[in-house]
Amino acid sequence: MYERFGKRLLDVVGALLLLGLLAPVFLAVAVAVRLRLGWPVLFVQPRAGRGGQPFTLLKFRSMAPGPAPDAERLTRFGQVLRASGLDELPQLVNVLRGEMSLVGPRPLPLSYLAHYSARQALGLRVRPGLVGPGVAAGRNAVAWPQRLELGAEYAAAPLRLHRDLWLALRSLLVLLRGQGATAPGHATMPAFAALPDGPRRQGE
Repeated sequence: MYERFGKRLLDVVGALLLLGLLAPVFLAVAVAVRLRLGWPVLFVQPRAGRGGQPFTLLKFRSMAPGPAPDAERLTRFGQVLRASGLDELPQLVNVLRGEMSLVGPRPLPLSYLAHYSARQALGLRVRPGLVGPGVAAGRNAVAWPQRLELGAEYAAAPLRLHRDLWLALRSLLVLLRGQGATAPGHATMPAFAALPDGPRRQGE
């Protein structure tokens, strides 16, 4: 029942409640981004949804514009925004639109799809999540093989309410502690190692 109806119902109700409760925070972050980084306030990027279908992911901007590397564009303000997870708040709109779930594997760039193993591609069976197994395990501090394996494990198992609640709680604790906002030795997260052309800018 949860897998067929309950998870989507929980997503809609939860996203509406969070948008209502966090509206002042949402507005404050938007104003802060406008004052610190200018326009546009939102960063948008095509990401892979369920079944690999593309959708437009929404985030608050955390980097200054320009062609410079991420480390140069990521200001102290952006670092705080990322560490807190507040930059992800606009994805509640993605949840309402049915493109994402509150809990699931994090959505990744479309360019990664062609380089997944069959096992890693299992993560595409479900809607990507605002939080989920990768976030709960440590966000960007978790290496790509482990992150993708956690997503595959989540998608391959039957969806269960108690597991989603546990992952949401674990993810919240990670966010409150500001853990894993960056990968060791990187300003954000290195591109998926399986990409054949070497390091690439990860962007926002």
